[in-house]
Amino acid sequence: MAWSFRIGTIAGTALRVHVTFALLLVWIWLMHYRIGGTPAALEGVAFVLAVFACVVLHEFGHIAAARHFGIRTPDITLLPIGGVARLERMPEEPGAEFVIAIAGPLVNVAIAGIIILLLRTSVGLEQIAGIEDPHMSFLARLAGVNVFLVLFNMIPAFPMDGGRVLRAALASRLSWPRATQIAAIIGQGLAFVFGFVGLFYNPLLIFIAIFVYLAATAEAQNAQIREVSGSVLVSDVMITEFATLDRTASIDEAIEALLATTQREFPVVDASGHFEGLLTRDDMIRTLKEKGAATPVVQVMRRDVPRIHHRKRLDESLRLMQEASSPAIAVMDNMDRLVGLMTHETIGEMMMVRAAAAGRFRFGHLRHRNPEGRS
Repeated sequence: MAWSFRIGTIAGTALRVHVTFALLLVWIWLMHYRIGGTPAALEGVAFVLAVFACVVLHEFGHIAAARHFGIRTPDITLLPIGGVARLERMPEEPGAEFVIAIAGPLVNVAIAGIIILLLRTSVGLEQIAGIEDPHMSFLARLAGVNVFLVLFNMIPAFPMDGGRVLRAALASRLSWPRATQIAAIIGQGLAFVFGFVGLFYNPLLIFIAIFVYLAATAEAQNAQIREVSGSVLVSDVMITEFATLDRTASIDEAIEALLATTQREFPVVDASGHFEGLLTRDDMIRTLKEKGAATPVVQVMRRDVPRIHHRKRLDESLRLMQEASSPAIAVMDNMDRLVGLMTHETIGEMMMVRAAAAGRFRFGHLRHRNPEGRS
């Protein structure tokens, strides 16, 4: 995820923190400092760190469940409103998605239960509403946070766990794309509710509303791609006219090719035209700043770019790209020669063309109706 940095690795999963998390720590520090000085500010920051430890455990609940179904999780990213675990692929069965989605909130239920047992008390609305109050018990507030995380995450809207639980339930009776569409519409509707309420009560809800709306829209688009990818070949989507870089080229030559074309990814080939790696625009700019224009492209190109035969289905190429976190995939022919390049942009263009073609068909169908409205 952009604007995030890696702070470590746990059980093979990279732990990343978004830069906005630092802003949250500063805000908590200032708010508590105004109330009780430095001791209160330190306790406030410690409380936020404890909360995000609970969020990390929540995400590892998802990770453990995903690994049970053979799905790896390359990384998790901590945001001010929670965490996001990136799965290498989506579960194929509704039951698997249900288990993976519910595993996170169950971790928070367990944490809250343990704290309540230690305190030998109950957690009510007072603790949940007083999460930011430094005068309340540290553990009581932490239990309240975990109860809140369960309630918040079970809201039936993407990207919250409740949205995925809802889709899994719908997918047991409906097709996956239809279930996703319904869940996404519900999520977008709730986003408008959050935004409206945020105008009068808490501006943070407006930020959450934007996040939920964009996530629900993205999930619906991914479902559309998944629906058509099973019947589309890689050769139908790949770019066949593209510039390549020779393995002897330098970053300076790569920059010239970047400025002369509209490409953002450049295959690197040897003298015989065999694919060796991929150089992206970001790689070029970073290398230009750090090592200079004379750096050979072979020193900085990506060698782990997935390859696929041009007669394979699109869904298989999407899976390979996701698993490798690659911006593109090299398309090969029967002689293992590079014949095409597929990127996320080409897939998006295919979806736009299909949507336009579908609209053209509907419009043409309507034009053939007679004045009485009969076909």
